This record gives sequence, structure tokens and C-alpha cells, in this order.
Amino acid sequence: MPLLVPPAPAPALRSVLTALGSPTAVREDRTPALRVLPGPFTAEAPLPVHILGGIGQPAAAPLSRLAGWRFLIRCGGRSVAVAEARVTADGWAFSRFSEGPYVKSTEQALTQAESLPTAYQPRLLSVPELYMLTLWLHGDTTADPATGGPAAGDLLVPLAPAPPGIAAYRPYRAADLLPVLRVRLTPRQLSGPLLGSPA
Repeated sequence: MPLLVPPAPAPALRSVLTALGSPTAVREDRTPALRVLPGPFTAEAPLPVHILGGIGQPAAAPLSRLAGWRFLIRCGGRSVAVAEARVTADGWAFSRFSEGPYVKSTEQALTQAESLPTAYQPRLLSVPELYMLTLWLHGDTTADPATGGPAAGDLLVPLAPAPPGIAAYRPYRAADLLPVLRVRLTPRQLSGPLLGSPA
């Protein structure tokens, strides 16, 4: 079934299009591909980016918060970079262009998700403590893309490169993957003193 991609906020898209259209409109340098390729460039596949927090605290439920929107920048039929717009106190502002492995892995995960038998609302879920980014396939396709956290039945698809021991592009149920992430981030609880340490 097709993914039901929510529309990005108009000011977020406008900030990215302005940055694409005018190299002098933003302070940050363009990526190598955006400097070399002649264009035209388009901003496609808008995805809300949520940051996952509280995952390393055993007593608390993991929380996610909207950090911005990410767009695949395409030129000549292929994705060459990503652009991000972030939430500010005044609304939406262009954040940055970037290249790297997450450009292609996002595109690959979206293509893979299109073949799933169930419709999902695609989002991105970032776990900064693990340097991990996942395609979050939210089961409620009518939900506000700016709110909510991963539900137990949602799918999380780690993008490459994924942390060691977690397979990239494999869809995990959130109920299965989140406890694994929690174990990785929770400080080890020692039951007694270490050998050679003061008692």
C-alpha cells in the first residue's frame, strides 16, 4: 500500500525552497552536490523528524518531540542531499543541507516501505545517543505528524549505517526495538562491589 505522506508545514517548505533558490539566502555553505550539479533541484518526500528521549531511563516511557522536517533534494531523477527546516520560537526556519549515507538509506527505506501490505504515515525518529536514525512507520495515518510517540505496533526501520547488532532496513515492531535501545542506553546496574574496589 502507498505511504500516506503528510504535507509539510508551508513555512517549512518555503524556507527550504528559498535556500535552494538563492545561495546567498542562507549562511551555511551548500553541500558538494548542490554546488556542482546544475539543477534544477526539487524538495520531495517531506518527513517530520522526531527526537526520541528518555529511552535510557528505565522508569520512564520514551518520549518523542518534533524537531523539524527533512526533505530529500532531488536533481536529475536522483536524491543528492537532504534539507532540514527546524522549529523556532518564531515558526519555521531553514536549518541545513547535508549529504552522506542517510540520503540514500532514507530513499531505500521509503521504497521498501511502499511494498508493505499496510498503509503507514512515514516519519523519521532520531536516537541521538546511539547516532541512530530510523524510518518510523506510524500506524495512525490520520494522526497529526507533529505529535505522538511510537505506538507498540508501529514499525521502526533503522537506516544505514545502523548501530552494531541492529540490522539496517529490517522493520522492527516498536515494542520489540525500543526495549533493545533502552538496554543499550541504561547504565549497568551492579549488584555488588567490583573485585579490587573498596567495599
